[in-house]
Amino acid sequence: MEKTGKKRKESESVMTELVLPNDTNIIGNLLGGRLLHWIDIAGALAATRHAESIVTTVIMDRVEFKYPIKVGNIVILKSYVTWTGNTSVETAVEVYAENPYTKERRFVHKGYIVFVSLNQSGVKIPVIPFIPETAEEKAEFDGGAKRKAKRIANP
Repeated sequence: MEKTGKKRKESESVMTELVLPNDTNIIGNLLGGRLLHWIDIAGALAATRHAESIVTTVIMDRVEFKYPIKVGNIVILKSYVTWTGNTSVETAVEVYAENPYTKERRFVHKGYIVFVSLNQSGVKIPVIPFIPETAEEKAEFDGGAKRKAKRIANP
């Protein structure tokens, strides 16, 4: 039976990582590349859950780290689908850093990643449409279409 669409809650994902010394630079801040790796995985989790297929990264938006993440912090990555095209799935990934001793949690980054859905042979396949429900989800969905148009206009 073919699905008519999926809602955000059906593919949301929360990933948690502990920042260890091997993940940091010489002053104890999380390496940007390590965080990008985690962001890519978190986005792929939501995209895979939504598409119910293999997905591969196509585009990652601009990344801006608002605060350094320190060794010993817990990194929380919340991902969810924001928009779908014919074969593509856009996800948002929100990143938070938490001090496990004080429980202080800081927002670090929010970005968008586009994935393409593939079959076992690596050929693009159609994705299940995304159904936004809330005003916030509808705004993100509209934003996804605008982000796609901007990417096409400015390759």
